[in-house]
Amino acid sequence: MAMQDTICAISTIQGNGAIAVLRLTGSKASTIVDSIFVSKQKDKKLVNQKTQTLHFGAIYENSELIDEVLVSVFKAPNSYTGENLVEISCHGSLFIQNQILQLLVKQGARIAQPGEFTQRAYLNGKLDLAQAEAVADLIASSSKAAHKVAMNQMRGGISTELQRLRADLLQFISLIELELDFSEEDVEFADREKLRSLIENIDAEISTLIKSFELGNAIKNGVPVAIVGEPNVGKSTLLNAILNEDKAIVSEIAGTTRDVIEDTFNLNGITYRFIDTAGLRKTTDTIEVLGIEKTYQKIKQADIVLALFDVEDNAAKINTALYDIFEKSGENKKVILVFNKADKNCDNPIFSHKLVTDLVSISAKENTNIEVLLQCIQKTCNLDKIDSNQVIVTNARHVEALTLAKESLDRVLTGLESGITNDFLAMDIREVIHHLAGITGEEITTDEVLGNIFGQFCIGK
Repeated sequence: MAMQDTICAISTIQGNGAIAVLRLTGSKASTIVDSIFVSKQKDKKLVNQKTQTLHFGAIYENSELIDEVLVSVFKAPNSYTGENLVEISCHGSLFIQNQILQLLVKQGARIAQPGEFTQRAYLNGKLDLAQAEAVADLIASSSKAAHKVAMNQMRGGISTELQRLRADLLQFISLIELELDFSEEDVEFADREKLRSLIENIDAEISTLIKSFELGNAIKNGVPVAIVGEPNVGKSTLLNAILNEDKAIVSEIAGTTRDVIEDTFNLNGITYRFIDTAGLRKTTDTIEVLGIEKTYQKIKQADIVLALFDVEDNAAKINTALYDIFEKSGENKKVILVFNKADKNCDNPIFSHKLVTDLVSISAKENTNIEVLLQCIQKTCNLDKIDSNQVIVTNARHVEALTLAKESLDRVLTGLESGITNDFLAMDIREVIHHLAGITGEEITTDEVLGNIFGQFCIGK
């Protein structure tokens, strides 16, 4: 990408709408727009206007009026990209949008490549990498929780946390490298006990961040909830009742659902992905067998399993089915035992199982206790009380970097125990900082280490 170019793009979603926004960034942004924009105050030029100001006028191609528009002016460095930036708000006609875009290109702008505005914001120091990735998460957020986490990241939630850890490590690496410079005098500037305590604390904090990814991934992509059970137990009816629409075909013919059916449902700000699966039974039907194999795959991937049974099923049958589910999915799965067809007026079943998280009796057909089941799912998931200041990792790249940083921290601890030499100790600490910096894009430099040494420590004046 040529970062000296002035780039342009339609920033709003493609299609007709009431309003559309076109955006330019680069040194010539105001000049290019001035060549096609005429303010209601005829002699007003955008290049002469203050930053963060709004101007009403019209876009012309030669003498032909294209549209009346509002133009927002942002001057470097006080803009999203850190460069001169102009936004044109026009009517949402696709024709108008494309006409204005073509005019901007004719006047010297270049069509932006995907992500180029945010890339320029990163390169110009307006955002770090973690914040830039959070922009994409914010745009894609489909629930209150996902929005809350993305906003926290974009405001520098994880970046602030990592900068603090980085500063603590930089302090010690400066002291250790100072010792290397005075190695012949056998002096110790870095307290090894304090360093061990610091490394243990950082290790615990990084472990917490890594563990938070399970929660973050669920918030970002939705909590997968698999509905499993025998054919004709009411799985598709339950899915339709939860979604309040006829998403899945319901039939008395066993084995109607042969493939997985998924849809999302937002509950108190959290998105849940409900998965209707093929009925579990022994069959010789090739297509149904493939559907059952997919069912077990979805059970493994799900955070919560709704194990659906007929209210008249006996304990032996339920136990056998549950152990089959756990054998295929692992014993750490959260399983809610759901007894369906409670409209048969049977006594409420009394059942307990050490691997079952909760038990609910419903009638999917009569829409009875569906709200109770949803509350049970919400309680089991326990995602509704997210602290807006809580740092939650939602990015797989961040988890990988944190995991590598933790491995390097473990080597530092091992080195401290074995009395490793300062040069190797410094190398391991630098490696920790390198992996943490990979998340934000902020590497440690020799100048930083030297600045830290000479800025804080008086050495012979």
